Amino acid sequence: MADHPNDYIKPELMACCGAREIRDNDVVIVGTGFPAMSANIARHTHAPGARLMQESGVYDAQPARPALSVGDPCLNPGAAMIGGLVEVMGMFLQGGWVDVGFLAGSQVDKFGNINTTAIGDYNAPKSRLPGSGGANPIGALAKRTLIIALHNTRTLTERVDFITTPGYIDGPGAREKWGLPAGSGPQVMITNKAVLRFDTNTREAYLESYHPDTSVDEVVKLTPWKLNVADDVHETEPPRADEIRALREVLDPHRMIRIYEKRGYV
Repeated sequence: MADHPNDYIKPELMACCGAREIRDNDVVIVGTGFPAMSANIARHTHAPGARLMQESGVYDAQPARPALSVGDPCLNPGAAMIGGLVEVMGMFLQGGWVDVGFLAGSQVDKFGNINTTAIGDYNAPKSRLPGSGGANPIGALAKRTLIIALHNTRTLTERVDFITTPGYIDGPGAREKWGLPAGSGPQVMITNKAVLRFDTNTREAYLESYHPDTSVDEVVKLTPWKLNVADDVHETEPPRADEIRALREVLDPHRMIRIYEKRGYV
């Protein structure tokens, strides 16, 4: 039986959940924060052959500390390639070489669509958001996407106000209808309350596991659509000792991940 330290914080649990979705030899597009932590935990535990790349064009970085941005100079020493957006979005994504992309957004809906454009009506929004960046091509072209989100009725919604990055759009067959690669799309949504997966028939997110400090009832209550619950729903596995060791001793010895507690990931 795996050893599970009991002094972890919620962002560490979320990072470990993300790491478990990464397979050995995957090519993973990451940014900073949760995505980089998750991908590196995987690389230092069960997926040593995973290769990471940033939107800025750095491939297989070997940073000595957590990067503060996708253009942080700490990513450059020892990297296998230092390219640019053309290489990432063109050669890798459009060429079909990216296995996993990590995404987040101000709004996420039951089909895994992400809004980072505007809240409310596009022409008269309540607030204007920063836009797509690389999220649209990552969500459109990566073979699998992993979504990180806060589990509340402000971030999660039945339908986003604007689709910046496509999930399953409006249900089964929609991605294929719009010419996106067959078999691609969101695989999992990891929140500060639960792990949601996407039904292969309806393409809606459903509850797979709830985190140790919550319950099925609480997760359902905080989800603004009729959330289906898996027959084998269970408590999320806490961080394992090897995952915590990689995170705290190798990747983030100063525990910069704690900043996410201030951002509501509790």
